[in-house]
Amino acid sequence: MRSLLAFEDGNALRLLCAPAAPNAVVRRVALGMDDLTSSQQGTLLLAVGAAADAATVREAARRGACAVVLGDAGATGEELVAAARETGVALLVRAEGADWAEAAALLRSALSYVSAGDAEASDVSRGPETIGSLAALAARVAGYVRGSITIEDTSLRVLAHSATGPDADPLRRAVILGGRVPEWRVAELRRSGLLRALWTSGDVLHRPADGDTPERLVVAVRSGREVLGSIWAAADGKALAPDAARHLRTAAGLAAPLLVRERLRESGTAHRREAALRGLLHGLGDRRTHAWSLGLSPDAPCAVVVAEREASGPADDRSLDVLVLELAAHRPGTGVLRDGDRLTLLLTGDGSAADHEAAVLAVVRELDAVVASLPGGAAVWLGAGPVVPPERAAESHERATLVVRALRERERRALAGGQPRPPRYADAGGAGPALEVLRVLDAVRPVWESGSGPVHDLIRTDLATGGDLVRTLAAYLDAGGDVPAAARRLVVHPNTLRYRLGRLRERHGVDLDDPDTRLLLILAARLSGSS
Repeated sequence: MRSLLAFEDGNALRLLCAPAAPNAVVRRVALGMDDLTSSQQGTLLLAVGAAADAATVREAARRGACAVVLGDAGATGEELVAAARETGVALLVRAEGADWAEAAALLRSALSYVSAGDAEASDVSRGPETIGSLAALAARVAGYVRGSITIEDTSLRVLAHSATGPDADPLRRAVILGGRVPEWRVAELRRSGLLRALWTSGDVLHRPADGDTPERLVVAVRSGREVLGSIWAAADGKALAPDAARHLRTAAGLAAPLLVRERLRESGTAHRREAALRGLLHGLGDRRTHAWSLGLSPDAPCAVVVAEREASGPADDRSLDVLVLELAAHRPGTGVLRDGDRLTLLLTGDGSAADHEAAVLAVVRELDAVVASLPGGAAVWLGAGPVVPPERAAESHERATLVVRALRERERRALAGGQPRPPRYADAGGAGPALEVLRVLDAVRPVWESGSGPVHDLIRTDLATGGDLVRTLAAYLDAGGDVPAAARRLVVHPNTLRYRLGRLRERHGVDLDDPDTRLLLILAARLSGSS
């Protein structure tokens, strides 16, 4: 079922409810109820001429259908989903503007393609036209550089390679046989800094021979600023050609359109995965169906990590781009969403929740180290949400977002008070009570914004003229009423601070001795400074 849907980008069919079986198999496409027989299991029914109601779904399931495509979900969408869950069938509807002929042609073409070969292998083989072109390029470049060539995507999967000679080193053989760079090799490339240099450099990089591993040249393949993959040249029993680097630069330019075509071929799958990931993270639609579309089992431990970059950082900052590439190479199963200055990551595991929690925090530390190693990069805060089942990923997402807000506020307050910069990463436990404070502030914000009185007038007037008094109040209240401590934070004399506070009563009618007033001022100051 997933293989069929991967051929479609949502323009013709929309998945409403996932099948009960995690790996539902489709063997044929039927047009109408009359084409259904209980003896033919694995039938996907296009319910042409049938009513779009729960009875149709149940009858189709009784006759052996594993999936039902309706013309319209209508106002009975919830009843239809309930019937699909009850019977275990997948439920789809035609997208607006699509007709039955288009849906039938799409599904039958997809089924023929998948049935023609091993569906699992198709993800590696990529189709004869693309692989043939890349393979031809790899063979040609190998002749020029007098070595062996592999062309890889950003996840370090091998898309094409030149012929393997008798002198090929063990690592090259392992990469080709495994279809991707082994994990231990990826870890080594990350530790040495070569992988990071590859994603950020525009030129050919050289790695000298090391023991049984011969010298290598590597260059990133780019489309504009976007990295599409890489080309590796390895010496096979003899030195590479003196002008090998020049040929590799030329090959990178020739490979770019081929890798773009490769990306386009996967766009249908990518579109569906992104839609499912957004639905899961934001709690939209049927979360069970989103989890199925992403291939997640109901009890798989998962956690959300949010990485947020300082919006006012350098215009050419590439820290988030590098993080995406690091994840693609080191954790190829990670779900990644990019929205402006924010990355949202869904990290899944197969062990216990406790083990996954430790693994998630380790990934966050590694990503923080990657950002710290980049020259002149913008500040990036990393927040990890709690480990939850996939259907509760929205809860982890909410917490991870709060952690990032808490980290930003903690850093702002520390720097304002002349303290060292605190760490820019944490999980929900490491953020402490700040998370609950942010939730309280979010809850009271509408009440504050609709209120009136002396405190409201003071805050609004001061913010309109620069906010000096709000900052003074925030420092005083954060210091628990300790004037000398607040004065040090504000870099003013204590008597100056006392004078400013004394003017509050006579100019604005605000009494700092009143506990209710102090509480309202604390909330107002926090709301003015929180994001």
